[in-house]
Amino acid sequence: MIESHEVRYPGRWWSRLDDGRIQCDLCPRECRLHEGQRGFCFVRARDGDRIILTTYGRSSGFCLDPIEKKPLAHFFPGSSVLSFGTAGCNLGCTFCQNWDISKAREYDRLADQASPESIALAARRLDAASVAFTYNDPTIFAEYAIDVARACHAHGVKTVAVTAGYICPEPRREFYSVIDAANVDLKGFTEDFYFKVTGAHLDRVLETLVYLKRETTVWLELTTLLIPGYNDSEGEIAEEAQWIARELGPDVPLHFSAFHPDYKMLDVPPTPPETLRRARARAMQEGLRYVYVGNVHDREGDATYCPSCGEAVITRDWYEILEYRLDSSGRCPCGTAIPGRFAAKAGAFGRRRVPVVLGR
Repeated sequence: MIESHEVRYPGRWWSRLDDGRIQCDLCPRECRLHEGQRGFCFVRARDGDRIILTTYGRSSGFCLDPIEKKPLAHFFPGSSVLSFGTAGCNLGCTFCQNWDISKAREYDRLADQASPESIALAARRLDAASVAFTYNDPTIFAEYAIDVARACHAHGVKTVAVTAGYICPEPRREFYSVIDAANVDLKGFTEDFYFKVTGAHLDRVLETLVYLKRETTVWLELTTLLIPGYNDSEGEIAEEAQWIARELGPDVPLHFSAFHPDYKMLDVPPTPPETLRRARARAMQEGLRYVYVGNVHDREGDATYCPSCGEAVITRDWYEILEYRLDSSGRCPCGTAIPGRFAAKAGAFGRRRVPVVLGR
């Protein structure tokens, strides 16, 4: 049922079925809806003979973050990013680290209202280099994200998507045409894990990764949250790294992040730091040049190293840049080009996390 307080913004990417239902064609779930029904994501619903997006213009809140928190290690290091999300999600991860937002059902009543133009102007006012669609998956609010991205570009602000990459080809083309950088959560590397733990399918995510790398100019980084006993075996890590090196290339940065018990996985222990270090070492053995660890304090795993001379070109402490040795084209002093998007000088936003109220 659609509540009276909810937005009825016309959704895109849907089709009528012969049996009278309407199919949402935004993501591979292809939810088939009768009148008044909602999709799995909860925020896309049937309203008469159309699909609507009930969270257009409404946010779960805004925050100024370091870009490294997304995480993006090769996209204007040290810069600040204005982050926001909405409610809902099109995956069903039992380990969700943002479940209070992504699994929300009544959260929309409390959400901040923000037009695309107001978000772009806020980013300019706050001197944020980019705006990130994060906290929940921007796939489900693609219409809103696209409009925000266009407004941001009109004001010289870049855009970042933090996503699971579970999206159909047609909306994928339009969505990523206005995105400057993406961190895609590659949640594991077996179909069994994806189906049982996230309710999705691995192959559709891999299709998105290949598309991003081969057919767009979007700067791409990947994150895998390592969950003890679920997706942290040496064999799975090796297979994932081999696939990335083969299909995407050895220069795509990969982040291994530590799990903490949350949502429906409260009985699973946190990821030991040694597991992250082992995964990083194995991925680099398989040919990946830029592998990082996250959610733990590890300066070696936070640093960016030149693959030619072996020297650290970016040294970090958590999200703070301690040393930056790249020029504006991303070249190491030895002359080797480090892939990414870089400025002549790193930003100095540091480790801060600043809640933002638009208009203030």
